[in-house]
Amino acid sequence: GLFGVPELSCPEGFQEAQDKALQESEQLVQKACSTPPGPETVMIFDQLSDSLCRVADLADFVKVAHPDFAFREAAEEACRNIGTVVEKLNTNVELCQSLRRLLADETVMSSLDPETRRVAELFMFDFEISGIHLDEEKRKKAVDLNVRILDLCNEFLIGSHIPNKIDKHVLPEHIRYNFTAEGNYLQVAGLHADCPDDLVREAAYKIFLHSNAQQLARLEELLASRNSLAQLVGYDTFAHRALQGTMAKNPETVRQFLEKLSEQLSKRTQKDFQMMTKMKMKLNPHNSMLMPWDHPYYSGVLRAERYNIDPGLYCPFFSLGACMEGLNSLFSQLLGISLYAEQTKRGEIWSEDVRKLAVVHETEGLLGYIYCDFFQRPDKPHQDCHFTVRGGRLKENGEYQLPVVVLMLSLPNSARGAPTLLSPGMMENLFHEMGHAMHSMLGRTRYQHVTGTRCPTDFAEVPSILMEYFANDYRVVNQFARHYKTGQPLPKNMVSRLCESKKVCAAADMQLQVFYAVLDQIYHGKHPLKKSTTEILKETQEKVYGLPYVPNTAWQLRFSHLVGYGAKYYSYLMSRAVASMVWKQCFAQNPFDRAMGERYRREMLAHGGGKEPMLMVQGMLQKSPSVEDFVDALVSDLDHDFETFIMDS
Repeated sequence: GLFGVPELSCPEGFQEAQDKALQESEQLVQKACSTPPGPETVMIFDQLSDSLCRVADLADFVKVAHPDFAFREAAEEACRNIGTVVEKLNTNVELCQSLRRLLADETVMSSLDPETRRVAELFMFDFEISGIHLDEEKRKKAVDLNVRILDLCNEFLIGSHIPNKIDKHVLPEHIRYNFTAEGNYLQVAGLHADCPDDLVREAAYKIFLHSNAQQLARLEELLASRNSLAQLVGYDTFAHRALQGTMAKNPETVRQFLEKLSEQLSKRTQKDFQMMTKMKMKLNPHNSMLMPWDHPYYSGVLRAERYNIDPGLYCPFFSLGACMEGLNSLFSQLLGISLYAEQTKRGEIWSEDVRKLAVVHETEGLLGYIYCDFFQRPDKPHQDCHFTVRGGRLKENGEYQLPVVVLMLSLPNSARGAPTLLSPGMMENLFHEMGHAMHSMLGRTRYQHVTGTRCPTDFAEVPSILMEYFANDYRVVNQFARHYKTGQPLPKNMVSRLCESKKVCAAADMQLQVFYAVLDQIYHGKHPLKKSTTEILKETQEKVYGLPYVPNTAWQLRFSHLVGYGAKYYSYLMSRAVASMVWKQCFAQNPFDRAMGERYRREMLAHGGGKEPMLMVQGMLQKSPSVEDFVDALVSDLDHDFETFIMDS
């Protein structure tokens, strides 16, 4: 069966696994309601969470990645059914009472360790978000809103990817071949950001981002429903609710962080825009005004012109085997951990190119398993991500339930007999996703509810982004980057050029991220919104980003992150700030420092989500960073390295 789960040898097995989980959860609910308040209450709640997550998490992965449609459909169904049960449990008054009795008992609470206390509070938070403390009528309203929000999220996600059609005669003949023809229509399915023809990018931008009444209505209803739900359960805005328990803690801190970052970036961003405008004038003298469809293209042109970083020059040094060896060697030096390939049993994997790795510590033994689903295949989503399939936890019999994760990448399939070669970007993504996997393996918490990457969103990206700093350090790269034919190491100046090239127009790129994050905060802030979502977009774009808004476009309707990262889009920037501080303070001097590796494990990885994120950061940096520290860390990363500059001149 899939992942060694016997029921899942066929799609119908999902029904069986789901029924088993639901039966188990019913028994646990009864047990929770009849147990006197004590640490056992938290254990039972966590078992309950585990029995449902073991099916739901696995199904979450299978529904997007399994090549067999029947498996995907069965998994989708299981996700929906378990989701409904979770909604019901979150509004089960009797179940909530048993937890409330524990939280109200000061004697028992003071005898619990901090992790158990935090987990109890997190479970209570789930109840409160579902409106458990409200009367029957309002509680029913909360459930209905939750269901409606789920539907709207799915509809908005689908709508955000749907191509737009246009009558082909509207476009000049010489650019039509760039788009897919369908009878008399052309389909525009994306922004064509890398196309050298300005006109193609302009047409794609205006058509793909053209406003759509249906999608607009979905977004407006989604934002209004989120706001109603947040207010119903006692928060000022949806952002206040979403930021509870995060590193930022509240929307005010996020606003401060984004405003100060924007201030610090503004001069550099103007400089970047001037460089792009010059380049555009050089290549296109008739039309030199910089527009939003120019930014990604001309920053790429500047990068390529200033530093010769053609991926073709780098790929031969980054064979997949060499990169995996590099990760193995880094983990072994920093953390005493090795990765071993394991044989899989029949039916355990969903595609024959999936590899299973055992993660083994030199003294603690087996820590868990990583399934590597690295290669492109039809129907597989084109995204790099990390899935928790089973969370770690301490079982009732004293054994540890080993975590199981999947790392999904979209690497090209190699030619026969040749190794798979990664571009520098793919190599960095592999390191990034491995950072998540290590968090899952080393976040060995007692409770499954806070294991590994089950932590606040703005902390979850810290371990993965930190790995990008390792991937960009010559001392690390030099350990594994070898030409697959000659064995020659990757020259140092090539690594330096690559790192410096990433700083070209990096301020403007970061400013764009700040704009998205600000937009997300406004949309999830005070309601009713003062203006339409499109007017807010226009105003914010001109104020925060600086490139003109294009009439009749509505970029926000393609902003799919509003679904999974509602009010939390800033997380990526804040995680990067923390990762940058950890790198500079703890690893920049020696990226293989074992004592630092152990401190990193002890202070940041080991707790999963079982400790307040700011306390973990404090433990690692041995000080409590301010918003200004975060901003300085991000901005100082944009400075060019003088030594490389001289070498290349």
